[in-house]
Amino acid sequence: MKTLLALSIGAVLAGSTLLSTSVSAVTPAPYIHTQFSVTESMQQADLLVVLVPEDSGELRLSGWDRASRNHINRAISVAAFDGKAGSQLEIVAPVGLNYGRVLLLGVGNPAELTRVKAEDMGASLSSWVNGTKAETVHVHSQLIANASDNHRITAAMSHGVELRNYRFDRFKSQPDERPAQRYSWQVALATDARAQIEQKQALAQGVFTARELTNLPGSSGYPEAFANFAKAVLEPMGVEVTILGPEQVKALGMGSLYGVSQGSDMKAHLLVARWRGNNDEAPIALVGKGNTFDTGGYNLKTQAASILRMHTDKAGGAAVVGAIQALAGQKAEAHVVGVVPLSINMISGTAQLPGDVVTAGDGSTIEIGNTDAEGRLILADGIWYAREHIKPRAIVDIATLTGAKVGALGTSYSALFTKDQQIETTLREAGELVQERVWPMPLDGYDTIVRSRIADRINTGSPGAQAGAIFLQHFAGDIPWAHIDMAGDAFNASASGIHPEGSSGYGVRLLTEWVKLFQAQQN
Repeated sequence: MKTLLALSIGAVLAGSTLLSTSVSAVTPAPYIHTQFSVTESMQQADLLVVLVPEDSGELRLSGWDRASRNHINRAISVAAFDGKAGSQLEIVAPVGLNYGRVLLLGVGNPAELTRVKAEDMGASLSSWVNGTKAETVHVHSQLIANASDNHRITAAMSHGVELRNYRFDRFKSQPDERPAQRYSWQVALATDARAQIEQKQALAQGVFTARELTNLPGSSGYPEAFANFAKAVLEPMGVEVTILGPEQVKALGMGSLYGVSQGSDMKAHLLVARWRGNNDEAPIALVGKGNTFDTGGYNLKTQAASILRMHTDKAGGAAVVGAIQALAGQKAEAHVVGVVPLSINMISGTAQLPGDVVTAGDGSTIEIGNTDAEGRLILADGIWYAREHIKPRAIVDIATLTGAKVGALGTSYSALFTKDQQIETTLREAGELVQERVWPMPLDGYDTIVRSRIADRINTGSPGAQAGAIFLQHFAGDIPWAHIDMAGDAFNASASGIHPEGSSGYGVRLLTEWVKLFQAQQN
């Protein structure tokens, strides 16, 4: 018996034409066309994939006669296939079998195969399958005898297949056909494996949402459009969504957020999304930078290659939306609120000027040392709003904030700033789990680097990554807080591993796993 786990239920932006003033053009639609089912028995398919532990010896699967076994095992011997993790052996037109191809895929020692390695193997499998004409794929995992390893590896591989098969093609008049294979996963126990795959599917949908939002061009993913898209995705899942428009932002005194977009026709918004997965009074707060296109303001970005990618400056906010979606889809037992300050720093006669002074929501004043350091300006009010109006037990903010972070750490790690040991430990654990790793950076000794001559603080300073973190730390007050600078991690110039070309959806998996780890330690 097999139960269909449809992957076409996600939310994505649809429509072939978007006007910069049209919010109604942002509507839900399917993300990908791949479908999964789970079974405990062999199924007919165009392609058979066998997951082979290391040193399995002669392969004998149900339904293989002597001629089939001899053909397969002779191929194994000639190719010296040993089942090491990630190794592959393709057998075309296998004797006696109704499969066009058999792919042997090594899993090494199943007990030692990490989640990340299994996900990468799933992504590699997806890429390989997409290069064939196979429409149906049967993945046989029952050589992995331990049921726990069997289900864990199968779910992780299915997740890798999903993540690699995402495509951002909504602006193409004649897009290439998306991968649309039907996968059946033969497992030790269908019920347990199905539950784990469904959890991974919910996580993948959150990643897809973040990728979609981040990939949107500036004139399509502007503040109001971003907020309304998130509402359309999240509300049907039971998430409480509140959108504050520009007049409400101004009325609450959030001049730091409002000022970044004051020169644009598309003014600042604040998105608040609450998932009540338990009865905890004090939630966990996630705050994500949502600058929907970063021109630099009057400190204009002048390099064409740089400004072309500035639609990705909303990747932190997209990660928060995706994490809330994933947690809701997984029915996570956590009370979490996502806050996304949304802006676009366009130039006009009313735009913010270098040297201006704005008043943030907490009443403190900020000198605008550089209009291109707008991310910390909008995050300041987002963090303050979370602290003042949500009363959380902890705040974690995430942003593509500084080029200095890329200079210090490259893209192998995000920079982590916090003085809370529990938050640091759990964020690092979550990062290792999904390979969205964070590296702790110091806060002590930098207290004066954002001191202003004319205001309470200035939005610039050196070293740059520390200046951003020190600036933001003030607005968290006494709430346990961490800042993640994910600059450089939002976009992939080419497909690699679980990521297709374009937005990576970075941060969704990190934040989703962190919330669950942190919640477990708090109980």
